[in-house]
Amino acid sequence: MTVKQEKMMPSAEEIAKLPPDGGPEFNRLIHEKSPYLLQHARNPVDWYPWSEEAFEKARKEDKPIFLSIGYSTCHWCHVMEWDSFEDTEVADILNRYYVCIKVDREERPDIDEVYMNATQLITNRGGWPNSVWLLPNRKPWYAGTFFPREDVQGRPGFKTILLSLAEFWQRRRQDVNRQADQLADVMERIMQAKNIEPIGEPSREMVTQAVRELRDAFDQEHGGFGDAPKFPPHTGLDLLFYEYRRTEDDYLLHMITRTLDGMAQGGIHDHLGGGFHRYSTDAEWLLPHFEKMLYDNALLARAYVMGFAATGNHDYREVAAKIFDWISHEMTDKGGGFYSALDADSEGVEGRSYVWTHEEVISALGEREGELFCRVFNVKPEGNFHEEATGKKKDLNVLFRSKTYSQLAEEEGIPEDEFRQRMEDCRRRLLQIRNMRVRPHLDDKVLSGWNGLMIGALAHAGGVLGESGYTRAADRAAKFVLKNMRKDGRLLRSSREGEARIEAYLDDYAFLIDGILDLYEATKTKSWLNEAVRLTEALLDLFHDEVDGGFYFTSKDHEQILTRLRDPLDKALPSGNGVAARVLVRLARLTGEHRYLSSARSCFEGFQPIMGRAPRSTESLLLALGMYLDTVSPGGIAVKEQEQPDVSVRKKPVKADVFVSKTAAAPGETVTIAAKLTIDKGWHINSNRPLQDYLIPTSLELHDSPAVSLGRVQYPIGTKVALGVDQEPVSVYEQTAWIVVPVKVARNAESGLRQLELMLQMQPCSKEKCLAPEKLKLSVPLEVNPAGGKGRHQAIFDIIGTMPKKASAKK
Repeated sequence: MTVKQEKMMPSAEEIAKLPPDGGPEFNRLIHEKSPYLLQHARNPVDWYPWSEEAFEKARKEDKPIFLSIGYSTCHWCHVMEWDSFEDTEVADILNRYYVCIKVDREERPDIDEVYMNATQLITNRGGWPNSVWLLPNRKPWYAGTFFPREDVQGRPGFKTILLSLAEFWQRRRQDVNRQADQLADVMERIMQAKNIEPIGEPSREMVTQAVRELRDAFDQEHGGFGDAPKFPPHTGLDLLFYEYRRTEDDYLLHMITRTLDGMAQGGIHDHLGGGFHRYSTDAEWLLPHFEKMLYDNALLARAYVMGFAATGNHDYREVAAKIFDWISHEMTDKGGGFYSALDADSEGVEGRSYVWTHEEVISALGEREGELFCRVFNVKPEGNFHEEATGKKKDLNVLFRSKTYSQLAEEEGIPEDEFRQRMEDCRRRLLQIRNMRVRPHLDDKVLSGWNGLMIGALAHAGGVLGESGYTRAADRAAKFVLKNMRKDGRLLRSSREGEARIEAYLDDYAFLIDGILDLYEATKTKSWLNEAVRLTEALLDLFHDEVDGGFYFTSKDHEQILTRLRDPLDKALPSGNGVAARVLVRLARLTGEHRYLSSARSCFEGFQPIMGRAPRSTESLLLALGMYLDTVSPGGIAVKEQEQPDVSVRKKPVKADVFVSKTAAAPGETVTIAAKLTIDKGWHINSNRPLQDYLIPTSLELHDSPAVSLGRVQYPIGTKVALGVDQEPVSVYEQTAWIVVPVKVARNAESGLRQLELMLQMQPCSKEKCLAPEKLKLSVPLEVNPAGGKGRHQAIFDIIGTMPKKASAKK
């Protein structure tokens, strides 16, 4: 444990007897459940939890608020506590001039997100601890992250900043208020993801662009994307796996496997205990920040299971199995839920529990096996890494491999099976010794959303690997969350020591639903599908933005922090909007409820401007868009039903099948006609907007008929392709395209049978040639009858009814 966490904590009975302010030894945080807040309960700082009491005190005493946000397993949060918050001089300044509030970002991600945006706007960077100065009305006016207590190399320290800002507050209040108002206005626009002009419509091209950007950023040598620091690319891997299965592009699989190999061999991987650390401070995956988070390991376990399914590489299966073993042994509550995280620090030093000297390894394993292990895992007498903060090289080693076990066995001249067994024996012996060290602090709160991620990973693995134990663990955890973390039908965010609290957020609902759907697909137990539907209906009711599309982060009746967040961006976790959209598409497939597709579509339309401009930051939304486009045709219609068309016309290389919603309609009634165009392989037709004026657009027109009138035709979005010597991009339809047109019967139309003459104009082309423009006549029978007619092709036209009309788009 860290120095801070080794102090004796009072029992629950003792805490209950303490006064609201904590008493002489403790501050108010002693009454909280959050491990992070409890870590600060002995600080001399007069901390408040986020509460109206704190803001009322600030208003009454006319003081600014100092807000400190962090989490219990954060290394630099510990450093700032030891350096500043335990210092009585710093505490005196804070208590005299400020009202001080502590927030656990994992319990209150809504507060964290709002004020992290402020910090990034002010400093152009972010991180934890997040230090923000607020007006009593909650508006931020100054911010930063970690501050050392004293001035360093001409840079002001925390004490200097506190005193300077206190003077600024007292003498230049108008400037403070003006800055807070300006900052709040900018934050409102950014956090609502509005006022960004669209650059088209949600399309396959947007998914393709994200994959292109992943290709451009791919690190061929070490795997992953970009340079240091390197975070596990959860959403990027998910997108690449999906696109690889769709396209069978071998280079996408190469990007996946090189990244999986790099992480599995690197120091970011806990080779002894299983699981992965938070991220690597370098590009080689060598030196990690040592905290281990539940969500990282859930998402990575799924990635390695998918890697095994795609390649048959048993090393990937082993990596996933070791993650699940670690979760089972160290991270599982007695009721079946999963804990949140393990600290980076022990004995006051980051990574102390995980690093080794060369001498320690040799002493533990003996000369022969020890030297072999040191060669395999790059353990050196002089150490193998530089300390991140100081740049100094120490005699400590992070375990990492430079090659696969197969390659290393061959180099050592040892049969691979024997080599693997010897390494496994060494691993177990070293883990036994490591387990006798002072263990990192465990954050034992159970978060419903993070549990949803691990439930999904276990259920998916159980199905793919045929491991029923994984499925049982997922089942048990899901039952724990649904039984213990719901109140009045509403999901709760956090549970610890038998008490669940805090209304759940979008992420909690979306991640849990996604995990429960994995559990349903693994078990085929209908009750899990029913639970997913119930939670999804609550998600739509509580979080859906009916005006702009997509979902808010907080529920409609949740406390509002400056503004109601509506965030499409992937960060350490996938975007709640991206996972919610994926859930809706999955449920539409499983239940046949096409209204879920409509809600998913509104998400893509609401965030299209950001998806188009920042594909690397919206990969989870783009993955959901790809799933949506594969569920529906390019025109937006899912047709898995084997329904016979009313009219079928074939003119190579195009076939047109026409479906009519009604064969009889009353005067004044509207009939919908859908034309499915099937285009031979190797051919395409220009879209209705082909980009070049000289190309013939695809169009559908109605020949003159006084009895009916044509409404606005809905064309699918074209796919951009580069053709010809100059590679000029054109917009085309390939494979399948749907054109939808409403036809309104005139109010004075006479009864009787009519033939509606629709004319389809197009120009088929291949890479080698273009045919002459074609016109296909589609003759559709329609009876005008005062009694109207019965609906037909219901599955098709149900989905057409969910398609948003372009004229009503708000872009």
